Amino acid sequence: MNSIKKFIKNNKILVLSLLGYIILFTYNKSLGIKAVKDSTYYFIEMIEILPAVFVLTSLIQTWIPTELIIKNFGNGSGLKGTIISFTIGSLSAGPIYAAFPVCRMLLNKGASIKNIIIILSSWAVIKVPMLINEIKFMGTKYMIVRWIFTIAAIIGMAYLMDKLLKKEDVIAVELKETSDIPSISPICVGCGVCTKICPAVFQIKDRKAIVNQECNFNEWKKEIEEAKNTCPVNAII
Repeated sequence: MNSIKKFIKNNKILVLSLLGYIILFTYNKSLGIKAVKDSTYYFIEMIEILPAVFVLTSLIQTWIPTELIIKNFGNGSGLKGTIISFTIGSLSAGPIYAAFPVCRMLLNKGASIKNIIIILSSWAVIKVPMLINEIKFMGTKYMIVRWIFTIAAIIGMAYLMDKLLKKEDVIAVELKETSDIPSISPICVGCGVCTKICPAVFQIKDRKAIVNQECNFNEWKKEIEEAKNTCPVNAII
């Protein structure tokens, strides 16, 4: 019984989907069959697309330095970051779910929430191929007006979410059992500031900060807090 409860708790979306199919089949068998066919089509599409997306994400994560991501997509990227984010989203191909692994990787490497929202939103609603079809069926004037208002809405939403959300709310970080023990977020750039403030706790390994688990953290509370506040990318949690 406990194993069933645990499975349901860990797979809520799957269980709710199965219940939805059962209810649909019970209410209307033909609708249930259509739902299964549509779901199968999209599932096959995802299987065909996502492996390539994961490979691309891994290559970007390996080849592109974190410093470059922060410079062009981070909190200090300004107008340049906004333009680059719009460009990437607008020129990208593939369905919107292909954007999530890429954006998660960029977020982990130091991109701001604002620019991630811009990439995702422009990927969804202002892709260049879609604009061409929009002109064909709705006319140039309609496309231009809709495009202007859509960009304004995306920028407004991006700035608002950037104010309301923190990276800790988005990036899943495995927290320690006690809050006295610091941990290092994947966005660390290995600048070494924390090691200068508190070398007993923080060390650099493979160009990333790590936490010395052997030290007495209670003894260095003040220095740990100073390192957290001084870190240029807020990587110490």
